[in-house]
Amino acid sequence: MKFWRRYWYLIGGALFVFLAFFMGLWGCSNLPRIQSILIFSWMAMLVHQVEEYAFPGGMPSITNMAAFREKEAPYKYPFNAQQCFICNVFLCYAFYILAICFSDTVWLGASQVLCVLVQLGAHALLINFSLRDIYNPGLASTVFLQVPVAVYYIWYVATSLPEKAGQLWLGIPGAFAAMVVCFIAPVFLLKNKKNSYPFAEEEMYGYKKDKVLEIYHDSKPSILQKVGIK
Repeated sequence: MKFWRRYWYLIGGALFVFLAFFMGLWGCSNLPRIQSILIFSWMAMLVHQVEEYAFPGGMPSITNMAAFREKEAPYKYPFNAQQCFICNVFLCYAFYILAICFSDTVWLGASQVLCVLVQLGAHALLINFSLRDIYNPGLASTVFLQVPVAVYYIWYVATSLPEKAGQLWLGIPGAFAAMVVCFIAPVFLLKNKKNSYPFAEEEMYGYKKDKVLEIYHDSKPSILQKVGIK
């Protein structure tokens, strides 16, 4: 478990490679189209996680140091390695796999693919504002992978399953609820400055280390501090 917690995003990258071969050699030809789309949505999320935590990585420092400006325990508060592992593997994987297994339940699949709405808000607006930049780890996969999959899913349901197209609207509140349950609530409910799960030095910083440290030592409040989320 310790190894999995430390390298979960790289293991997820290996899972992406497996799914790519599986879908290319068998899945696309044999699985229902709507189920295939949801698998590709999960694959896009796996790439998103690798981008956030490995290549280029740096999401832990961006969260704790640039966004929250945590001074006492920036390596493990409010975001720590255990929370990260639980959110991105157990909760996120379960949500995506559930939608794949019950692909005929369109509102559930729509909730999965429309999580991109929250991702766009977080990466394109909130995190970029915190970094004072136009790119952050996770933004590219959101724009170039998750958005196209979501658009294709909506198009496919609207054109091929018109009798279920009304369920697409339920995907909007469903997506926001899923993001709260899978990512936001666990971070705030499990935060503890005395926890024993700091991020490793190698996964703490990405290529924006100098920029994060500059912002971290800046006296100006972050956007989260401005709105009272601390």
